[in-house]
Amino acid sequence: MALTNDAALSGLTVLDLSRVLAGPWATQILGDLGADILKVERPGTGDETRGWGPPYLKGSNGGDSDRAAYFAAANRNKRSVAVDMAHPDGAKLLRDLAAESDIVIENFKVGGLARYGLDYESLSAINPRLIYCSITGFGQSGPYAARGGYDFVIQAMSGLMSVTGEPDGQPQKVGVALTDVMTGLYAVIGILAAVSERERSGLGQHIDLSLLDVGVAAMANQAMNYLASGTAPTRMGNAHPNIVPYQVFPTRDGHVVIAVGNDSQFQRLCNALDRPDLAADPAFATNRDRVGSRERLIPLLTDALASDTTTSWVGRLEDVGVPCGPVNTMAGVFDDPHVKARGLALSLDDSAIGPVPGVASPLNLSRTPARAVTAPPALGADTMAVLRERLALDDTALSRLRDAGAIGGREASSTQSSKSGHEAGSSRSKETS
Repeated sequence: MALTNDAALSGLTVLDLSRVLAGPWATQILGDLGADILKVERPGTGDETRGWGPPYLKGSNGGDSDRAAYFAAANRNKRSVAVDMAHPDGAKLLRDLAAESDIVIENFKVGGLARYGLDYESLSAINPRLIYCSITGFGQSGPYAARGGYDFVIQAMSGLMSVTGEPDGQPQKVGVALTDVMTGLYAVIGILAAVSERERSGLGQHIDLSLLDVGVAAMANQAMNYLASGTAPTRMGNAHPNIVPYQVFPTRDGHVVIAVGNDSQFQRLCNALDRPDLAADPAFATNRDRVGSRERLIPLLTDALASDTTTSWVGRLEDVGVPCGPVNTMAGVFDDPHVKARGLALSLDDSAIGPVPGVASPLNLSRTPARAVTAPPALGADTMAVLRERLALDDTALSRLRDAGAIGGREASSTQSSKSGHEAGSSRSKETS
């Protein structure tokens, strides 16, 4: 991967022992910011999400490649190194790479890496500056520490599903693996905090990150509503427990989200709906009043909004400063003129399979912008190059390791180069090209 010296995290090396989503999401962010990500995968199979399809990225012969879209969503800007840690020589290679790395990220079960000498205690003895981030379902301690962690289970146990869905329906999970994604974000925050602290102490540290901890922390106002009142919040569909009106409304041809955040916005909403009488009603004068009168107010607003189209309402409400928006499909998202102007859709070239679509990083740094440089790699595409570069292994040593089954991968990594986003000329497309 062609790293640039002006990237925010250039010079940092990350040994990525994680797979699926939370860990790879974190390392993709670090890679977007310029860190060199060495993604370690099991020879022959690799990260499980390579097979989580369809859909798949298309191979050079027009068939499916070894990269499902799910895998591609979290693995750009990385080099794939196929090493079998269960092989003694493979475990030694990884210990040697850790000795030369700044950061290790792993998401094995508690204690699972100790048998290979790849746990924090073993690696920190080799490299005291090493920052080691462990991502598990339930953390390194507590009665559930030995359990495996899955986003769906965590959404249930964290309380998120208890407040998601219609009041008379089943509890619902969010449509993406949100606790995995949020855990990836918290991992990046913790790692960068540890990098900053290392500048003062010269020492690394162990970051114990739990999906359940993140899920509970991210319950935000819903958790505080319970802690402050003793009353557990319940499912309210698209309504908000503390603000009214703040929900989805049906229109003549679809749906619109209206998010009224203060009393002035409510007055402007009523005027736009040709219902100034609602703003004048003492029962709806303040947000406290509206929360208490929710059952009376919402049907009145629903009737008014059903009289026109989504596009018409969005235009009229935007004109008077009432926060609102259409409920987009993914097709609508990437067709949105603002999304296009921000360059959120990008394309990366892979020499073997051609253009690979992706979503640009939302991190907009003025001097050291995040960049999408390489497409998600083929399994083991960079094994030989990384081991030559990092550990100075020659062809004889690499052949012996491959013959012994300690490593996999091809002789040379495929050449991958970036291609500008679909919106040529936009600021984001330039930054990520």
